[in-house]
Amino acid sequence: MNENRNNRSKGTLIIFVVFAVVLVTVFLSVFVLAKQKKIFINKWFVDERNSTIGVDVSSYQADIDMNRLKEQDIQFIYIKATEGSGSQDKRFAENWKNAQDAGLLSGAYHFFSYDSEGRTQAENFINTVGPDLNGRLIPVVDVEYYGDKEQNPPERENVIRELRAFLETIEKEYGVKPMIYTRPDIYQKYLKGEFDEYKKWISSLYTPLGWNYKDDWYIWQYLNRGELEGYTGGEKYIDLNILNSSKQLEDLKVR
Repeated sequence: MNENRNNRSKGTLIIFVVFAVVLVTVFLSVFVLAKQKKIFINKWFVDERNSTIGVDVSSYQADIDMNRLKEQDIQFIYIKATEGSGSQDKRFAENWKNAQDAGLLSGAYHFFSYDSEGRTQAENFINTVGPDLNGRLIPVVDVEYYGDKEQNPPERENVIRELRAFLETIEKEYGVKPMIYTRPDIYQKYLKGEFDEYKKWISSLYTPLGWNYKDDWYIWQYLNRGELEGYTGGEKYIDLNILNSSKQLEDLKVR
C-alpha cells in the first residue's frame, strides 16, 4: 500500500514538473517572439474598458468620422500637422476642425526631421496649426527614426541642439512646454538627462512599457495595429494609446 502511495506521489510530481516546464517554455517563447517583434502582446496588459484611450492619426487614415471614434470611447486624439521644415499633412485642416466640432479632445503633432533646423520646423508647425490652442492638447514633437537613420543615427549633439531649438520656439509661441513622443531606445540615446522637464509619450508596441522604460511618462502608445470603425479609404489600422493611470488629461490641456 505504501508503495502504491509512493508511486502516486511520484506520478503527481512528474506531472507537475512537466506542466511547469511547458509553462516556462511557452512564456519564454512568447517573450522571445515579442522581443523579435513577431507578435503583439500589449493588449493582454491593457484594460481598455477602464482606461483613458486615445488615437493618433494622419492622412494615412483618409476620411475620419470623429463622432464615430468618440462613440467607441476614444477620449483624445492627436493629429499630424507637419513634418520637417516644409511639409504639411494634407488632411490636417479637416481633421483639426472635425475633431473640434465633434467635441473630441485633440492636439497636433509634428514629425521631427534630423535634416533641417529646429527653428524652421517649429515655424512650419506654428504657421500650419495657427496661434490659438486654447482648450486643445499641448503640442507634441514626434522623435523617431526614418529612412536609414536607425542604421546611420544622427550625431547626439546635433539632435539635442535642433530639438531644443524646436521646443523652445514652440513654447515661446504657445506658452506651454510641448510633449515629446519617442521610443525607449531613442530616449536613452538622445533625450535622457537633456529634456527631463518635458512630458513624455513613449511608444512600446511589442512589449509592455515597464519592460524597457522606467522613467516618468504620460502616454503609452501600446499598439499600431488597432482596428476601429470610423475611418475609411486609407490605412486599415490605427495607433492606440493609453493615458498613465496616475495622470489626468486635464494636465495636457492648453489654457
